[in-house]
Parts: sequence; structure tokens; C-alpha cells
Amino acid sequence: MHLDPILLSRVQFAWVIAWHILLPAFTVGAASFIAICEGLALATGREVYVRISTFWIKIFAIAFGMGVVTGLVMPFQLGSNWSRYASATSNVLSPLFAYEGLTAFFLEAGFLGVLLFARNRVPPWAHFFAALMVAIGTLISTFWILSANSWMQTPAGYEIIDGQFFPRDWIEVIFNPSFPYRLAHTAVAFFTTTGFVVLGVGAYLLRRNRSVQEARTMMSMALWLLTVLVPLQMVIGDMHGLNTSKYQPAKLAAIEARWDTGRSVSLTLFAIPDDRAERNTFAIEIPALGSLILTHDLHGEVKGLKDFPADQRPPVAIPFFAFRAMVGCAVVMLALVLLGGWLRWRSRLYDTRLYLAACQCAIPLGFIAVIAGWFVTEVGRQPWTVYGLLRTAASVTPSLTGSEVTLSLLAYISVYLLIYPTGLILLFRLVRKGPPATGKAAQSIAAGRPATPVLAPQSTSRKEKCDD
Repeated sequence: MHLDPILLSRVQFAWVIAWHILLPAFTVGAASFIAICEGLALATGREVYVRISTFWIKIFAIAFGMGVVTGLVMPFQLGSNWSRYASATSNVLSPLFAYEGLTAFFLEAGFLGVLLFARNRVPPWAHFFAALMVAIGTLISTFWILSANSWMQTPAGYEIIDGQFFPRDWIEVIFNPSFPYRLAHTAVAFFTTTGFVVLGVGAYLLRRNRSVQEARTMMSMALWLLTVLVPLQMVIGDMHGLNTSKYQPAKLAAIEARWDTGRSVSLTLFAIPDDRAERNTFAIEIPALGSLILTHDLHGEVKGLKDFPADQRPPVAIPFFAFRAMVGCAVVMLALVLLGGWLRWRSRLYDTRLYLAACQCAIPLGFIAVIAGWFVTEVGRQPWTVYGLLRTAASVTPSLTGSEVTLSLLAYISVYLLIYPTGLILLFRLVRKGPPATGKAAQSIAAGRPATPVLAPQSTSRKEKCDD
């Protein structure tokens, strides 16, 4: 059996990054949520915010640690599996990745220790400052990673010399045409994902009558946030779609399974795309709505896949179905947010058991939407690693064999199937325990010295008896 190293390398990278992206999808928003709780605790003096923050800091620490471990694999893959890509793009992308490490990772790692271990060792304002720095660090990391990814999608500010990309204008490289939209869309997706996790955990605790005050506060905060973010994400997604139509029309055609260029095109709700026959079967469409949504013009023109050479088209099925999964998650999210607002107005938010169960079941929605969006973005870019300039087939390590990639892929699968269940078990245990009964941590013990004397002094009454 022939083992294709290109296909296997793509599968391996997809396996690694798909599992990794689930962690930033939570930790970026969780860091900001913790910073908000710390700020509210400092401003109001209410102990409930300290208890909530302490609870989520523990969860964040585990997820952050898993993210570091899974993230370390990706740079190694660039050298082992994608050396020609790394060589061609290193002058542009290596500085962006370096900026991420220098400005973001050290900021996160430096202040995370204060956040985790120094609540009783520093003033409350210093603890809030540490939480704020960790949150800013996660956002800076998101900035640089998405700048690099966006440059691969819509390259700008470069020149090619002897088959290698060199930066010509760093501002154009960093703020390439798709970057503002991709950054906004991804950041809001991460915040939304965390919001539904917080909402679902609060609902879980309320259903079990545990940490009721903390659970109500978590649900209320998350629902207010999601009331803003979910509709905002739909607006940003529409703007991102218009940008994709301008700079990556083949990707948009694949997302919509649109084969022929036309005006007043239909919106395809469902179909089974057939790449070989260049048509759709079992299509369910709404006339003219496609042009209205994709171009904001009822008679707008939408390019079809047949306008592009067959060897420059992305595979259609994956971005087509992944996009509809993402949109489906967004619709369910919006329905839950609107229902939650109505229940809040009726003063029934915290005691409607069916809604609490729905919120608990909705915890995975954000993660599913993020993974689906990633498949839309990355598979829709094919057959290019740098869109329109460097093919995926020309990016893989030339001496790589299929058997070598198969062995490394199996190793990664084994390790990740060990890391994730272990981490999830620890997270579930923390959620079941709920927030601490008090925001004050146990008295610190330093250098092996006990917090209180081993032998307590005798009471006055007993001493008096002895004196008698």
C-alpha cells in the first residue's frame, strides 16, 4: 500500500493543531474572565468574586499547561515535515513567531506564578495586575499567531528572491488584508467559547444546588457577555466573508459549493458536492438569497469553482459542511442567549431546570464552532500553504517517506489520547467540587515551618489549676 507523505503530513498537522486550538479557545477567554473577576473583587470588595476567580484560576492552570505541551509539537513539525515551507517563508514568519514568544509567552509565564501562588503574598491590586497581564499576554499571543496565519492566507508586503520570501514592508506583512477580520472573528470566537463554558458550569452547579451564589453570578456575567458577543460575531463573520470573497474567491466558492459563476445565485442550505462531476446532488436552495448574503446585492455576482483550474481548487465537501456546522452552532447559541434574556426578564433564569440543562449541554458548542471554522479556513486555502504562491505539495520535506510519517502520526495520536483524558478528568473533578467555601487560601507554610506551633500553649484556666 502506498503511503503518501504529503497527505499523511497534512493529517498529522491537522491532528495536532485541531487538539491544540481547543485549549487557546478556552484559555484566552478564561484569562480575561479571571481578570474581570479580580477587578470586580478589588473594586467592590465582594468575596464572591474572589471565590469565582480562585475556582477558574485552577481550571485555567490545567488548560494552560495542556496548551503549552500540545503547542510545543507544532514548531518541530515545521522542521520535520514541512522543511521546504519553513525554508521559503522563514524570513517573514520566523520573526512573527519570535515576537509571539518574546512578548506574549514570557508575559503569561512570568505573571502566571503570581496569579497561581501569591494571593496571600501580594496586595489585592498586585494580584489583579498579574491577572490582567496574563490576560493581555494571551491576547498578544493571539495577535501574532493570527498575523502569521493571515499572511499565509493573504500574503502582502513581501518580495521573492531565489525562491524565498523576504519582508519588504513589515506593516503590510503584519496587517495583511485578511488579518483584522480574522483577528476579530477568532478573538470573539474564543471569548464566546469561554462564555458558554462559564454559563454551562454555572448551570451545572445550580442544578446540583452547589455554590449557589457563585453559580448565579457566573451565569449572569456570562449571559450578559454572550448577549453582546454572539450577535457581534455574526456581524464580524459577515465582514470576514466579504473579505474572503475579494481575496480568496475560490475558498468562498468551495464554502458555498458554487460551481458556476452567476448573478442572483441561490443560497445552498444543504447539498452533497461532487468534485468529479462538478455539481451538487440533493441540493436544498433558497433562490437569490446567496447573492444577497455573499455580496449584499440581490443581483451580485458570485464566482464559481469552474472559473479556476481544477488543480487550484480546494476540496469542496470539508469547507462546505464545516461552514454549515459553524453557522448551526451560532444559531443555537443565539437561541440560548435570547431565551436566557427572556427568562432573566421574567425572573426565572436560575430556576428553569430545562434551560439549565440546555446550558450545560451547550458547553461544547463553542469548541465545535472553532474547530469547524478552522477546517473552513485551512482546507479552503488548499492546495496552497501560502495562498496562490506556494503549493502544499512543494512545502513538504523532500526526503520524507510515508512510513516515517505514519510512525510519528501514531505516536502523536497515542500521546494526545493520553494527555487529553487525563486533563479532562482533572478538570471535571474541579468542576464537581465547585468554588471554594471561602476566597481566603490556607495560611502559607514556608521553608518547612508549620503555620502554627506544634504544641499550643496551655490555657489560662489549666495553668491556674497547676499553680494551685
